Amino acid sequence: MSDSKTREVQKSPAEWKSILTSEQFRIAREAGTERAFTGPLLNAKEPGVYRCVCCDAELFRSETKYDSGSGWPSFWEAAKDSVDLDVDHKLGYARTEILCKRCGAHLGHVFEDGPKPSGLRYCVNSVSLKLDAK
Repeated sequence: MSDSKTREVQKSPAEWKSILTSEQFRIAREAGTERAFTGPLLNAKEPGVYRCVCCDAELFRSETKYDSGSGWPSFWEAAKDSVDLDVDHKLGYARTEILCKRCGAHLGHVFEDGPKPSGLRYCVNSVSLKLDAK
């Protein structure tokens, strides 16, 4: 990850590996991506709060989730002051990476092709999230 900020929650790679599955670690801590249409939260419709799988920070609310057809859970808005954005050049061009503000976990990428009111599509890996259903 290109993230160099000091975070409220910090752990060594060994500590993260002890609390995350290997897939969660690969995606959230090593900026991986789950295969499209395979994530457990892609079709979740329950009302609630989507939290960071690493640190439990509130990241998204179910009211902002929508079906973008992209194969990943998509939201048109992040919870207030919950994420940081960084430029990612891993594919040879600039994309905007979404990071958990509290622990720096890689969540996915944000694109400017979402619905109103924001026009944004926060395209998020399911395994970076956990749903706190209400």
